[in-house]
This record gives sequence, structure tokens and C-alpha cells, in this order.
Amino acid sequence: DAVLSESKCNLLLSSVSIALGNTGCQVPLFVQIHHKWRRMYVGECQGHGVRTDFEMVHLRKVPNQYTHLSGLLDIFKSKIGCPLTPLPPVSIAIRFTYVLQDWQQYFWPQQPPDIDALVGGEVGGLEFGKLPFGACEDPISELHLATTWPHLTEGIIVDNDVYSDLDPIQAPHWSVRVRKADNPQCLLGDFVTEFFKICRRKESTDEILGRSTFEEEGREIADITHALSKLTEPAPVPIHKLSVSNMVHTAKKKIRKHRGVEESPLNNDVLNTILLFLFPDAASEKPLDGSSSTDSNNPLSESEEYNLYNQFKSAPSDSLTYKLALCLCMINFYHGGLKGVAHLWQEFVLEMRFRWENNFLIPGLTSGPPDLRCCLLHQKLQMLNCCIERKKARDEGRKTNTSEIYPGDTGKAGDQLGPDNLKDMDKEKGEVGKSWDSWSDSEEEFFECLSDTEELKGNGQESGKKGGPKEVASLKPEGRLHQHGKLTLLHNGEPLYIPVTQEPAPMTEDLLEEQSEVLAKLGTSAEGAHLRARMQSACLLSDMESFKAANPGCFLEDFVRWYSPRDYIEEEVVDEKGNMVLKGELSARMKIPSNMWVEAWETAKPIPARRQRRLFDDTREAEKVLHYLAVQKPADLARHLLPCVIHAAVLKVKEEENLENISSVKKIIKQIITHSSKVLHFPNPEDKKLEEIIHQITNVEAIIARAHMHAHTYTHPL
Repeated sequence: DAVLSESKCNLLLSSVSIALGNTGCQVPLFVQIHHKWRRMYVGECQGHGVRTDFEMVHLRKVPNQYTHLSGLLDIFKSKIGCPLTPLPPVSIAIRFTYVLQDWQQYFWPQQPPDIDALVGGEVGGLEFGKLPFGACEDPISELHLATTWPHLTEGIIVDNDVYSDLDPIQAPHWSVRVRKADNPQCLLGDFVTEFFKICRRKESTDEILGRSTFEEEGREIADITHALSKLTEPAPVPIHKLSVSNMVHTAKKKIRKHRGVEESPLNNDVLNTILLFLFPDAASEKPLDGSSSTDSNNPLSESEEYNLYNQFKSAPSDSLTYKLALCLCMINFYHGGLKGVAHLWQEFVLEMRFRWENNFLIPGLTSGPPDLRCCLLHQKLQMLNCCIERKKARDEGRKTNTSEIYPGDTGKAGDQLGPDNLKDMDKEKGEVGKSWDSWSDSEEEFFECLSDTEELKGNGQESGKKGGPKEVASLKPEGRLHQHGKLTLLHNGEPLYIPVTQEPAPMTEDLLEEQSEVLAKLGTSAEGAHLRARMQSACLLSDMESFKAANPGCFLEDFVRWYSPRDYIEEEVVDEKGNMVLKGELSARMKIPSNMWVEAWETAKPIPARRQRRLFDDTREAEKVLHYLAVQKPADLARHLLPCVIHAAVLKVKEEENLENISSVKKIIKQIITHSSKVLHFPNPEDKKLEEIIHQITNVEAIIARAHMHAHTYTHPL
């Protein structure tokens, strides 16, 4: 605060005086008094028995005799009041300061990018994947040049109202300093801040855009005639060439029904450019392939990049989720704000449903189960891709092979699946059971019921404790993948076949949490423990049933030898004839009475994978994902994607810093990364902590923008 009262001023001066006396400091100390804009100072200096008081006087106009050195020396000598005559020569230090405040004619800070020019195709749609950077206003308010003569003695130099020796070009020491603008407006900072603001909005997509397109679609399907025609329609044939306008036609029709085209928050050009950027496969001639991902033009090494998305729980920088985050950011900043975001999201969800219904894989996602190191939205999209993959494989399998393999014709099926005849059975990396054969006969999630006689045969297998009954032999083997090396069944010497099995269901982190909560709620009672074991052994039971179907007459020991070899202990013993023979038995944990494996084995029936109830019901899971996406409010969406946006902002700052190479900024960026990874790893980070991260990024951007300005300014004459 300004020091306005005289008493406060005197108190400060006396404190300064005591401090100087106690410390023996010989540097003059000043205190600013009066209103700040007057720049008024008083001060004191002590040293070697001399005390100097400094006072200041403000004049509207500098008297002419004090505008040069000789006039100032006169004042100095009169103020010292020194009794010695003649006075010893006075030591002088001189500095001229030149202040440059307006250099706009030399250098203009960057303009915000013109998005319409981007859409017009001048720069190319790829600009959607780039974040803006730099200051919109000048990050530097003044540039000062000081020309200094540090040591002169009176008499060496002449400077009066007629003539001066002081030529700034001849000054021995030059220095430049910059005055920074307070909190300059920076593009990247504004971009992220504006996106973060969406997190606080309460509206749903429907409220923002008027009546929902999803509702309308639901109503059409609810009409019974549509439902019947849907049931009788043949399976959709993939269209290899697909135009963007084709893809979004359904969405457009529905939106137009209750909203004029001109009211649409995003115009068609912008929307199509974004959709092409997000789904590059839409324009390509070749069939769609979900696992392809675009090259990332990042200056970072792969390991560093991997670490970043892993640390921030965002998504890889070439993924669909990451691109979507950047597009939503851009739409929010330049195109219709929240309405634009809601519109693009609606189009995106319709596109996801279109792909699910037509068996088109989603591009820009790595194949395989959801990656739990990424944000939940990314996991959901990966989950949808898993569902599309399964559905696609099933539909293709039904089309090409209905004549060859028919569920009723068990013998034929068994022969088909011999080791030499794998055909398309195991397209996917040779993993067991990734075949269309699973459930190719039925879209229902339940297996076909066996007839009573088959059921009896199946159950008969467990009638004796060890020995299988004779009817078992009459069961035909089904669902064989290939022979397991040289292993044979322990009791009848038949070769042991590896069955075609179902894959365990992929899970996103929210489903895993849900499942663990359910398991935890079962408690520690015997009944709870039993239920928990049953829930966890669904996959084991499925594999046992497949194994029994592929190997009629097998026993638990046979299954364990294939499934968990460490639980089958073999040792050499001497038999009655004195020969060394291998004798095997189950491990101790398998022999515990009524353990989970024994129980599961007893309940398992010989049913091949394709007739079992699906472990992973892709139809249900896909519908769950699509519903999840449809009900996301823009605020939920912004929260999901904020880690991706912060990840992108950090990459951008790193890239810009590499150009300027400022070591202090390198340290700050490291701190931002550490801070962000702590904050973003929790499911619901606090707003205040997120604001801190965004503020840190903005500060770094301002520092880099200033460095950039320096580089430009110094190249121009002052």
C-alpha cells in the first residue's frame, strides 16, 4: 500500500536508520512515499562516520541549469556543505536510459488462426490436430536501453548547456532490459481455460440442441412394423467406399426435422472437415481397418510419449480420443462454443452407432482389450471396437461357412477342426479360440439346449468317481483346435486335443470396479465365498466344457495337464516288474475336497465353445457403451478429455521450448508434468488443482512468447 501519512513515513525511515546502523551496511536504502504513480522516494546512507539523507522534489519542468552535468555538480557541492576549499574532485557515474514503448511498426504479434481459411482447404484439415501457441497481445510492455559510464572524475569530461562529450555511442557499457506485460493474453492458455470452463456447465446435449436426435431414432425403432422389418432384413453388407456425407446423412436428416439447417451450430464444411480428420478411413478406397493409426509428427521419443499418456491417464497422441479432444477444443474456441461441442459430440455418437451396426472398425485405436492406462472414454471406444470385431467375425463366419459347418453335424465339425484344416478358424495371431466358430450358429447369448439323451450322456460321465461310463465313447468330439503335441489322454490313450475356447471378456475400469464391489459385498460367509468362486470361475467352466467336448472320455487330470501343467506332478517310480515308469497325480491344492476346480469339472457338460453361453455378449456390451456415450453431457465429456488436452498442451509447450531452448523453462515443464501426473491419476481431480496446472502452462507459454519476441525485436534497429 502507498505510504501517505507523514508519521508512517518517519517510522519507516527511523527503522531503516537503525537497521543500517546495526548491520554496518553502506548501501543506500530508499522508501517509496506518496501515491505510487508519483514515484517519490526518500532514503539514507551511512558509512565511515558520514550519514547522507536523500530527499526528492517534484517539479513540473526541469530548470534548464539542471539538465546537464555541470548544473547537477553545482547542486551536489552546495548540498554537501563541505568546509574544505578547494573541494577534492567528485567521482561520477553516468547512465542515459532510452525507453522504447511502441514498436508495433516493426513487429506484430501473431493473429489467432483463421479457422475458415483452414476449412477452405488452404492449409489442409490437419491443422485441426494442432494447438495454437503464442501471445495475442504484446507480452513485452517496454524495452529499456541503458548506456553507462561507470567511473568518471570531475574535470575529465565536459557537459554543459553549450557542449557535451557524452555521446551514448561511445559509452563503455550498454545494457538492455525488458519490462513484461502483466498476464498477457496467450492463445494456448485461453484455449485450455475455455475448454475447462465447459466442465462447470450443467446442461445436457439435448437441452443445448433442442429435442434429441437419439429420442427420435428410438421412437422410429419402437414402431412395431420397423421392428419386424429389422428382424427380417438380411445382415448388412459392408460398403467399402464410404463418403463422409454418406456417413452423417442419418444425423443430418434427424437434426433438420426439428431445426433449420442454418441454425445448426456447425456448418457442413466445418463438420465434414472435422469428421474426415477424425475418420480418415471414410475417404479411402480400401476396406476399413480399425487398427491403423496416423503418424504423429512429435519431436518426442516414443518412450517419452508413452510415459506422458501413461502418467496423465490421457490417450496416445495419434489416437481418435486425443484428436477428438483437440477438435472439441477448437470448436469450443472458434465455432459456436458449447453448442458446437454438443453438435460435434452428437454427430460422433451417431457415427459410433453407424459403425457398430455396419461392422466398420473405429480407426485410431489400438486393437485388443481396453487399455486401463488411458482415460475412461478411450477405454469405452476400445471396448466398442472389441464388440465390432467380434460381431464382424461372427457375421463373416456365418456368411462364408454356413454350408460347411453346421451345429447339428457334429462329426463333420470335429473333422473340420483338425490341425491341418484350420482355414479361417484362427485368423487372429494364432491365439486359441479367436475364431468365428464361436457362436456362429446363433446370435442369441444362450447356447442351444441339448436333447435329453445328450444331457444324460453328459451327466453320465460323472457317475463314477474316476472311471467314465461306456456311453462316453459314443459322444463325437467337437470344437477341436489342434492336437496338443504328443500328449495323450490318461485313460484311453487317445491324443489330447486343444479345444476352441471363448476368450475372457474385455473390461473397462468402471466395469472392473463394479465387479470388485459386487465381489466385496458377498462378504466372508461360506455362502458368499462359494458365490464369489462361482462368479470368478465362469471362464474356467467355459474352458472345461470346451475341453470335454473336444476330448470325449477325458478326466480332470487331462484338463489340468493342458490348462495348468504345474498342478500335475509327475515322478518316476518303479513298478511291480521293476521298470521305471512316470506316475502323475494332481497337486495338493487340487486334492482339497470339493475345491472350485473339482466342482466346476463336475458341473461342466461337453459343450463346444460355439454352443456355450457367450462369456462376452458383444451386442449387450456395445449397446451399453453406445448408451454411455449418448448420455454424456458436454461437462462430462470435457472432464473425460481434459487429460488429453493438458497432455497436448504440454507437448506443444515442449515443442516450442525446443525452438527457443530456455533451460529454466525445461525445469518448469518437468514440474508441470510431475504435478499433472499426481492430479490427473485420481478419478475426479479438484477444479482448483486443474486450474493450477492450466495456470502453470499459461505462465510457461508467456515466458516462451517473450523469448520469441526478444529474438524478433533485437533483429530490428532501435
